[in-house]
Amino acid sequence: MSTEPLQEKLMKLSSLTSKMLRKNFGRGPDSCFGFVNGPFLVLYIRGFLSPMESVLLESGNLDNIDMSRTIVMNKVLNHLKGMLEIEFEIDVKSAYHDWNYNQNTGMIAIEFDRNIAGAFVNNEDTSILKNLINEVDRISIIVQKKPEMTDAFSISPKVYLVKREGILIEIEKSLIAKGYEETLMVTKDELEKSYLHHNGHFEEIFSRPVADIFVDWNFHADNSIMCFILKN
Repeated sequence: MSTEPLQEKLMKLSSLTSKMLRKNFGRGPDSCFGFVNGPFLVLYIRGFLSPMESVLLESGNLDNIDMSRTIVMNKVLNHLKGMLEIEFEIDVKSAYHDWNYNQNTGMIAIEFDRNIAGAFVNNEDTSILKNLINEVDRISIIVQKKPEMTDAFSISPKVYLVKREGILIEIEKSLIAKGYEETLMVTKDELEKSYLHHNGHFEEIFSRPVADIFVDWNFHADNSIMCFILKN
């Protein structure tokens, strides 16, 4: 791997990601910031709605925006993963993305096979991470079931990740097998985010206001990533 400082590398990757989004969507984001810790890279994106998506949003067609953006993002993530593996010389284990259309924000989360060189290890107060795990498990039980495993990571003072494994119930697995993956994704997204925003106690856990909550799933691996962005 190059000896380029990690912060400079992050700035370059954020710029390249913005250009990649512009190429595939016709416009790029207003800003894109990168954060790393351990094996995780998180890109926080602001100001990224195309003119067509703005029209769909005004008419309440969130599902159509979500499905069309996911199709394009799958292409973007494939290119991004290849670029990241060359840059860091580490295999990408998985990639996630999610968007808050009403706030015009989004996130891309990348999990590598091992820690990124130069990234610090979690040094956050373990009570925050423990309480975060407990609260995510509580919401998960209400919506579906308790995950087989839940882990939390402090990526930076304002970015936290929660990874859940073993989250699908049997009827969801059957729907995926029958080809209803997109419908299930949209339904889970609406339902789970509703509970996270309206029933969660995350601001009490962080002792800070929460700016954004993002969620994405990998149905085939039966896992999920949550990303919490805190206000400054």
